[in-house]
Amino acid sequence: MCMRQAACVTTKSSTSITSDVKRFPDLLALWALSLWVGGLWAIGYLAAPMLFYNLSDRMLAGMLAGKMFAGIAWVGMACALWLMLFRFVRFGGAALKQAYFWIVLLMFLLTLAGHFGIQPILVQLKEAALPKDVMQSLFRDRFATWHGVSSVVYLIQSLLGLALLAKQNSR
Repeated sequence: MCMRQAACVTTKSSTSITSDVKRFPDLLALWALSLWVGGLWAIGYLAAPMLFYNLSDRMLAGMLAGKMFAGIAWVGMACALWLMLFRFVRFGGAALKQAYFWIVLLMFLLTLAGHFGIQPILVQLKEAALPKDVMQSLFRDRFATWHGVSSVVYLIQSLLGLALLAKQNSR
């Protein structure tokens, strides 16, 4: 019990600040996970479909959607690197025994594959089709195939993100 009220408040405040500083990496990890997974779902299953539904110019819709997907890919890469680093600092080598770590790593690899592997192919096919829309060109079938591959990769990432949210407080 504190004899002086001011001393009690000061002790509680400094303890609270220390606790908040120690919790900051945990909060940053939670924010990174929320931003990444929320962004995947918001862009992939809300914003991009709305672009194609509401814009009559499908080339413009595709270009805008592509920019959003590129943006969330960069967000995902940054978040994945932070989440893996956070787990290594927090758990050391034991992080490698956690499903959480492996899900983040798999999502990171899928992000890299999509952004640096599949997307350049789609861009190349679109450019080869110019001035036509790629879907009105000879490259339509190849584009549709690669777009399908990209969609499946994105869906897997999105579902893994939900699994990651379910595991966020587990080892």
